[in-house]
Amino acid sequence: MAESAYSFAGLHHVQLDIPVGAEELCREFWSGVLGMVEVEKPPVLAARGGCWFRGGGVEIHLGVVVDFTPALKSHPGILVASLDALADRLAAHGLPVHWDDNFPGYRRFHSADRLGNRLEFLEPTAAV
Repeated sequence: MAESAYSFAGLHHVQLDIPVGAEELCREFWSGVLGMVEVEKPPVLAARGGCWFRGGGVEIHLGVVVDFTPALKSHPGILVASLDALADRLAAHGLPVHWDDNFPGYRRFHSADRLGNRLEFLEPTAAV
């Protein structure tokens, strides 16, 4: 492989689709349940609707689409400290927690936001 003049530095954000008018439902989940902070969108982008959230170095952008279909397969994989506490919090809010032990080196489960978008939460079992 040839040496490159660039390198990847990290992931800025992940965007998920939401239906028109679902911003309050998103705020309830991403801020209210998960505890992320809403980030003000630049005015030109705010005019499109949607909302952005940030917490622990993770940023999620929720963008409005007219023909919304929840992401049932594609998903962000979010690293978490205290995975069991998050699982308990999601379950207490009536959200799904489906444990999956098929990813060596990690404990993980899948859940979904209030709109049905798939989410994966992981915690390393050892230094990886």
